[in-house]
Amino acid sequence: MDNVSVIRTFTLTGINETMDYKAAIFSLTLVYYCVILFLNISLIVIIVLDENLHEPMYVLLCCVCINAVYGTTGFYPKFLLDLLSFAQEISYEWCLFQAFVMYSFACCELSILAVMAYDRYLAICRPLHYHLIMTKGKLSQLVSFSWLTPICIFSISILLTSRLELCRLKIKRLFCVNWIIVQLACQDSDTLSNNIVSYATIFIYVSHGFFIIWTYMRLIRTCVTSKDDRVKFMQTCVPHLISLITFLTVIVFDLMYMRFGSADMPQSLQNFIAIEFLLFPPMMNPLIYGFKLTKIRHRILSLIYIQRQ
Repeated sequence: MDNVSVIRTFTLTGINETMDYKAAIFSLTLVYYCVILFLNISLIVIIVLDENLHEPMYVLLCCVCINAVYGTTGFYPKFLLDLLSFAQEISYEWCLFQAFVMYSFACCELSILAVMAYDRYLAICRPLHYHLIMTKGKLSQLVSFSWLTPICIFSISILLTSRLELCRLKIKRLFCVNWIIVQLACQDSDTLSNNIVSYATIFIYVSHGFFIIWTYMRLIRTCVTSKDDRVKFMQTCVPHLISLITFLTVIVFDLMYMRFGSADMPQSLQNFIAIEFLLFPPMMNPLIYGFKLTKIRHRILSLIYIQRQ
């Protein structure tokens, strides 16, 4: 235990094993981050500028892309800077801020995916009422819910963490995580409030998961009896389902390891598990939706054709 009365700087020790290959990792990470930004920002611009894409499904897809830019920007620039630095340190305030960004990014993603599932349920199972229910006002409320709920929850969580007296300064990760910062607290610190908020957050977002399962049960039941609905399901729900499964898989792996994982696991594998949710969903989502959704695919192809002209 580090005998520190007031900790103002944390050391990120997760990067230590990668320092021998830092030039190669820096180059690959920089290219990967630039591709993520290019794909997501391109999709955002296409949806914003094309009025034909100002429909709930595409607005929600735009939110997914904005969230991807938000979350990856909370990690990649700092990681790239660490690869160029001799000491991988982060200030106390920036560490709390990064933890807030990482958690809010992940939960915003799940909230938006839940709203997308609800949108597809209305479009396929209740098509006659779709435009009456999914109005611009209703869509604005759902999008606001997707963003504001995680922001409020994790603002409270970070404020509770900031009051803890910390006795250790080493974080065995590539980035700051709220739960790990709480574990650095001194033994006599009261972490009950943090635990209550953590379990309440888990309950809220597990309920999101059950809601998504319910919507897909209704979707599948409807699509079994209608060929047109099956075509619509394959066109619009399959990309959402792939995004959802990818995101949930990487998040569950990370949470299970963080809570129950062995410290004897190689650091490189620990790092990979920790950043999966920053590697795969932000890259896959714009590719999947760009190729699968007809309107977006046609818009991209028309732009390429115009440039060639």
